[in-house]
Formats: sequence, structure tokens, C-alpha cells
Amino acid sequence: MKAVLKRELLLNIKSMLIWSLSVGILGLTCILLYSSMEGEMKDMADAFSNMGAFSDAFGMSTLSIASLKGYFATEIGAVHGLGSGMFAAIIAINIISKEEDGHTGEFIFSMPLSRTKVLTAKAICVFIMLIVFTIVCTACYVIGFNILGEEMPMDQFMTFMCRQFVMNLEVAGICFGLSSLTGKNRMGLGLGLALLFYAYDVMGRVIPDLKDYLFVGPYSYANAAEIFTGEDTPVKALILAALILVIGVAFGFYNFNRRDLAS
Repeated sequence: MKAVLKRELLLNIKSMLIWSLSVGILGLTCILLYSSMEGEMKDMADAFSNMGAFSDAFGMSTLSIASLKGYFATEIGAVHGLGSGMFAAIIAINIISKEEDGHTGEFIFSMPLSRTKVLTAKAICVFIMLIVFTIVCTACYVIGFNILGEEMPMDQFMTFMCRQFVMNLEVAGICFGLSSLTGKNRMGLGLGLALLFYAYDVMGRVIPDLKDYLFVGPYSYANAAEIFTGEDTPVKALILAALILVIGVAFGFYNFNRRDLAS
């Protein structure tokens, strides 16, 4: 199993570094731009806070973009959420199906290992990559805060990053289960799901009738504006996320163990 895990990490390390550094450095750049835009931000803060549904969707009605906390929550938080969700979906949607699509399944599943052990190694690989992604992005953002020398509530920041990690796990769990259904590359499906989840969260914050059902989506408990305004922990959403994660992973193991592999 260690050999399979090592193989998966080596195959995915390039993609992991590209995604983590791209999202992290983009966020760092946006943070550093804050100092040069601080004066303009004060003039725009009132205008942005009174844009109705748009302000509600991105948290500008509850946080001022003139502060670093508000700027991070409304701007960088959205970038990180979308980028991390897409990364989680991409790495998980192909982690199983690529063996059949690339015709390498004949080799890996001929090894003296059960399918369960091979899938366990793949699941651990996804988990490790998401941890590394989160650590790299967190380090980039903290570097930006230190360079600016601006005050940032680190407890709320770390809460945001931890919930984003949980959100990534949920998205990855769903895509892991879907990856067991087909032997073809489904990167488009993974990206589409990540974008759909993000769009659902934005729409749910704009359309009043959807607000009561926001907890269904993985972005509901990882919203930066809610975290940085100190709203209560969405226990119901987190419990549902844990259930969906377990169901997605369990389905991936069950379905892949029972079906024949495509030649």
C-alpha cells in the first residue's frame, strides 16, 4: 500500500504545487495590494455596502472592505474558496478512474494488494494533498499579513482556513465516489460540480427562499464573511458535511470493489 501511496503522490505532486502556489500567491498578491488601495477602499466601502443582493452575497453589507479583515473576507476569501474547491474536485474525480482511462489498471490491480488497500492509498493521497494545499495557502496569507503589519484576528482566520479544509474534504469525498462510477476522465464534471456548489451558495445568499437550504451546500459553513463577523458555528451544516463525506468515500469503495474493470 505504501508503494501505491508513494506512486500517487509522485504523480500528483506537480499539479498540487501548481494549484497551491497559484492560489496562495494570488491571495498574497491581493493582500499586498491592500496597502496601495487602502485610501480608495475607504471611499468605496459605503458604496459597496449598499448594493443590495450583491453586497449580501459577498458579505460587503456586514464587513467593511476598508479594513484588512473585511477586505480578506470579501475578496481573498472568495478567491480561495473557489480555487480550493476546484482543486479538491479535480484531484478526487480522477483518482480512481484514471487507472482505467490510462490503461494502467491492469498493472496496479495485478499487484498482491486488494482493491480496498489500493483505494485506501488513493484516499490518503487526496487527504495529504489537501493538507499541503491548505498549509501552503495559509503560509502565503500569513506572510502577507506580516509584510503589511496590519491587525488581523488570527483566531477567525484559522477558523476560516480549517472550515475551508473541511469543505474541500466534502467536495473531494463526493468526487471520490463519482470517480468509481466510470473509467473515463471526468475533470470537466469535477470542475462543474465545484462551480455549481459555489454558485448555489451565492444564489442562496441572494434569494430569500433559498437561505433556509444553504446548509445543504459545502460552501455554507466555510463562508468568510460569516466567520469574520463571529456568527454561530453552523453545526447542522458541519454534521451534514461529515455524513456526505463518509457516504461519498464509502460508496467509492463499495462500487469499485463490486464492478468489473474496463479493459
